Amino acid sequence: MSTAFNKEGLARMRRTLAGHVEGGNVPGMVSLVSHRGETHVDAFGTLAAGGEAPMQRDTIFRIASLTKPITAVAAMILIEECRMRLDDAIDPWLPELAGRRVLKAIDAELDDTVPAQRPITVRDVLTYRMGFGSVMAPPDTYPIQRAIREHRIGGDGPPKPKSAHALDEWLRRLGSLPLMAQPGERWLYNASGDVLGALVARVSGRPLGDFLRERLFEPLRMRDTGFHVPADKLHRLPLCYFRKPGEDALTVFDDAPDSDWNAPPPFESGAGGLVSTVDDCFAFQQMMLSGGRLGSVRILSPASVALMTTDQLDAGNRVGADIFLGDYAGWGLGVAVDIRSREIFQTPGRFGWTGGLGTTAYTDPARQMIGILFTQRMMDSPEPPRFFSDFWTLAYAAME
Repeated sequence: MSTAFNKEGLARMRRTLAGHVEGGNVPGMVSLVSHRGETHVDAFGTLAAGGEAPMQRDTIFRIASLTKPITAVAAMILIEECRMRLDDAIDPWLPELAGRRVLKAIDAELDDTVPAQRPITVRDVLTYRMGFGSVMAPPDTYPIQRAIREHRIGGDGPPKPKSAHALDEWLRRLGSLPLMAQPGERWLYNASGDVLGALVARVSGRPLGDFLRERLFEPLRMRDTGFHVPADKLHRLPLCYFRKPGEDALTVFDDAPDSDWNAPPPFESGAGGLVSTVDDCFAFQQMMLSGGRLGSVRILSPASVALMTTDQLDAGNRVGADIFLGDYAGWGLGVAVDIRSREIFQTPGRFGWTGGLGTTAYTDPARQMIGILFTQRMMDSPEPPRFFSDFWTLAYAAME
């Protein structure tokens, strides 16, 4: 009987991941690899450092930026229904973001601007070229960074859902700030995901979470995915940690009983607000791998999935994006797409993303492969941690 994985390769991957837990790099993790229909799931470690409750297959994780592709699929559903179109201006639905001004330079004062050359379009938001995003520089290097922090726009640090502004107020505050680049000019991280979530809510006339639940989570049976963890499931939420520079010990970022995710947030972040499990994420990835369908459930057309997973950036769009995309990845519609090989696991056409609170999920259509690794340790930088790269290297090495 033929198998999709080499048994020794899988055993090596398990030993290596277990070693990261035993060595104190991370308290626990859950891994999933699937190749040509054969799937393996493993859980390692505990829900809390030094704790006794074991990590389980159904552990609920804060998936952070793995929210971004899910929000993009929601937008594509509305586009397929012709309720909005890719080259529509977003102004009718998000008037707070109309009539934009653009900084003359990233270090300019907030009133040193020029008019935007055109409105922001739906395509700009999906491709993260709306002209506003995270500034990768030490805090308060530029006036716009200080304004982002003072206005609590987000994207300048890890998410804190309970302290966010409600949707209308968030849009008002964002609309009071100038753009950093002309619409369509440059790829800028994060803010587009939140604007996309706001757009889905305004176009559909429903809260983002309600739309996602009805059109994605319930059809795909993603029963543990949402913007908060209900009280009866909080025991499945691990503590979340980060490591301070120069220190070996892990520091708690988010507790479990008193978690920032233990109640519905005032703002449902389409950029990074969801919690989920590996099996829920697997259902979403299978749907994407199958061209928008999971079994008898159709979410999107194959044409929409193909467009989403095709690189949309030109050389000019990529200026300054290397810290996130390197020289090997591009960006489709709400999701990263590998455009060249650099590591064993980076192959043209592979798509997915990582979450800053310790999650990664990618799909490789050419190999019919899906990989997911969920941990509760925050990333130290945009560069993947060692246990991410070890997981991906060994997952690919284990495939027959």
